[in-house]
Amino acid sequence: MAVASLLLIIIGSRRTPRSCRNFPLERSCPSSEQTCVSREKLQSFSSRNSNHHISPPSPYLLSRLLEYEQHHKRCDPLSKPFDRTSQELVRVKNSPDSLVRKNEDLAQDCRYIVFTPGNDELATTMLSLSSSFLYALLTDRVLLVDFDPSMIGLFCEPFRKSTWLLPGEFTFRDRARSAEFRQVFSLGHLMRKQNQKQDQKLQADTASLLFLYLSMDYDDHDKLFYRDETQELLKNVPWLVLRSEQYFLPYFFLLPCFRTELDKLFPDDKETVFHHLGRYLFNPSNQAWGAIARFYDDYLVKAEQRVGLEIKVGNPYETPPYLMLPHILKCIQEESKILPRLQQNNTTTRITILPSFRRKTSKVILVESLLPEFYSELKNMYSTRPIADGEGSVSVRVYRTSSHEGMQKSDRNYHNMKALVDVYLLSMCDVLVISPFSTFGYVASGLAGLNPWFLKNPGDYETKPLEPACRRAVSPEPCFLFHPGEYVPNAVHHCRGRLGPVPVILYCEDFVFGFKLGNLKC
Repeated sequence: MAVASLLLIIIGSRRTPRSCRNFPLERSCPSSEQTCVSREKLQSFSSRNSNHHISPPSPYLLSRLLEYEQHHKRCDPLSKPFDRTSQELVRVKNSPDSLVRKNEDLAQDCRYIVFTPGNDELATTMLSLSSSFLYALLTDRVLLVDFDPSMIGLFCEPFRKSTWLLPGEFTFRDRARSAEFRQVFSLGHLMRKQNQKQDQKLQADTASLLFLYLSMDYDDHDKLFYRDETQELLKNVPWLVLRSEQYFLPYFFLLPCFRTELDKLFPDDKETVFHHLGRYLFNPSNQAWGAIARFYDDYLVKAEQRVGLEIKVGNPYETPPYLMLPHILKCIQEESKILPRLQQNNTTTRITILPSFRRKTSKVILVESLLPEFYSELKNMYSTRPIADGEGSVSVRVYRTSSHEGMQKSDRNYHNMKALVDVYLLSMCDVLVISPFSTFGYVASGLAGLNPWFLKNPGDYETKPLEPACRRAVSPEPCFLFHPGEYVPNAVHHCRGRLGPVPVILYCEDFVFGFKLGNLKC
C-alpha cells in the first residue's frame, strides 16, 4: 500500500482553516483546499498494474513521516513559531555581518528549509523537491516551497492539517530568486571568503540564514554542502534557502552522517526511494486528477498491457523525427519485443479466419512527445498494416497524451497541468520506453517503480548506427546528473558477507557522468 494511503488511514480529518491573507493565491491556502481525491484513489489505479512487485515502505519510514507531519503542523507558516523565527530575518540586510544570529534560542526552535525551483520545468521541480524533502527529514527541518504561479494548483497539500507554501509576504520571497542573493547569502560565498581569510566574524554555524545553491552550474565552494563537516555546521542555522533542478538525494547515501538513518528509512530496497517519496508528496490536485482518471478509464483501463513511450527531441532540425523513428521501432519491436512487428508494405496480405475461441491480446501505446509526428506515424502503421507472421494474435491501439505543442512552455500553468496529467498517465503503464537524459521520463519511471528502456541518444543515430537502439535500466531511480564528483561511483560495492539486496551506487545508463541508486543481489 502506498505511503499516502496508509497515512490517510492513520491521520484522519483536517484541522479548522485559518487566515489566508498572506498566501500568494487564494486557491493555495489550506482553508480553501477541498478533499484531495487523488490521495484516496491513486492507490486503486496503481494496484491494477499487478505485473511487477514494488517493495512497500518500511514501518520506520511511515513512523517518521507521521512525526514529520506533526512537526510541520507545529512550525508551519500559520504558526506562532514561524512568526517568531521570521522576525530574525527582518533584521538581515545585504551585509554579511547582519547574518550573525542575535537570538541563540532560534537554533533550538523550528528550523526551516525553503525550496526554490532551479527552473520552471515540472519534472525537474519534482525531482529536486523530493530531494529537499528527504534532506528536511534527515535534518529535522520543516520544508516550505516557493512556487511561482506556473506551479500553483498542481498538487494537493502533502502534509495534512498544514501547508507547505511559503507566504507571499515572506521577507526574502522576492529576493531569493535574484543573482544578488547567491552572491551575498550563499554557503559557497561564505566558504570562499573564509578560505581567503576575508571574514572571520561570520561562521556558518552562527548564521541566521544561508543559501544553498545546488544547481547544475554550482562551483566547488557550493559543492562543499556534500561534506559531513559542512552538515555539522548547518545544524544550527534556522533558515536555509535551497535552489536546485537536480535529483541530488543519491549523494546522501555516501555521507556517513546520514547513512545510519537512511538504512533505517530504506532498509532493503534503495530502488524505490523516489517512488515512495514521490507518491507521498505529489498527489495531483482534483482538477488534474479528473483529467487523469477520465483518460485512463476511456483509453487504458481495458488494455492487457499498457506501453508508455516518451520521446524527447532536443533539436528537431538536427535530429528530425524521420531519422529517429526507425531506431524507435527497432527498440520496441526487435530488441525489447514490447510490441509486435508489422508486415512490410510490399508484402501481400493473407487473410486468415481465426477460430472464435482465439482471443487477441490487447495492447495500448501511449505516446508522449511535444512533436506530433511520432504519434501520427505509429498510429498509421498499427491501424493500416497487419501484424507480421509469428507475432501471435495481438491488437494494438495508439493514443497520445495532451502535450504535443511543438515546444515546451513550462512558464504557463496550463502546460504544467497537462504535463502533470501526462507523467501520471505514463506512470500507470506496465512498460516504459523513455528518452535518455529526460527528467520527465525519470519521474514517470520512478512513480511507476518500473525499470524503463532507454532509447539511444539522438546524437548516436548517425554516428553509431550499429549500436543497440535501446537498453534496459537496472533501477527505476532517477539519475543524479551533475554530482560533485569527489566520489567516483562504484558499480560493485562489495556485499560484505550479506545475502540479498545491498545498496549500491551505479552509473546511469543514459549519462555516463551521472550516478543513481540501485540494488545488488549477492
